[in-house]
Amino acid sequence: MPTLIILQSYPVPVHVEDVENIISVAQYILVVEKESVFQRLANDLFCTKNRCIVITGRGYPDVPTRRFLRLLIEKLCLPAYCLVDCDPYGFDILTTYRFGSMQMAYDAKYLCIPEIRWLGVFPSEVDKYCLPRQCLLPFTKEDKMKVEAMLPRCYLAREALQWRVELELLLQRGFKCEIEALSVQSPSFLSQEYLPAKIQAGAYIL
Repeated sequence: MPTLIILQSYPVPVHVEDVENIISVAQYILVVEKESVFQRLANDLFCTKNRCIVITGRGYPDVPTRRFLRLLIEKLCLPAYCLVDCDPYGFDILTTYRFGSMQMAYDAKYLCIPEIRWLGVFPSEVDKYCLPRQCLLPFTKEDKMKVEAMLPRCYLAREALQWRVELELLLQRGFKCEIEALSVQSPSFLSQEYLPAKIQAGAYIL
């Protein structure tokens, strides 16, 4: 089940329409791709230290997760950031949050989150953080095919030009890495340095 942390962990409600009177002192919402990163942030008390709400859909987000995220943004008027792996599947999950899923295009206007900001991990910042070679995994044939299938999507040319640039760079370089690769710097590098610095500097891509 998808989960979120505010000051403690809660499951995302299945029946979003039953949620009322949402009140929060949070300054922003952070969406993370997977459970392992969610747990790392929880262990580091990231929400308490940074006054935010963290949500994970545990991979591709289900309908309740997307509806609840949209409800939070509408009710709390907070910025939302998304952190995904630097690989084709992370990018596809990112686009699912912003533009909706291909299978549920008819429901996109109720589920998509056009305000979401891509916070990382960008292909263009792999060198910046000096990730060791063992953290960079070569593309498989399936990875290459997935990127090539995503590139022609019309919204990347019309609404997310910089996203497309990063996707092209990912294909050009032919390697991928996970969010956890940042922890090579230190176990708490993600929560204590990478995320706070990027959010404070506005280092995201719309």
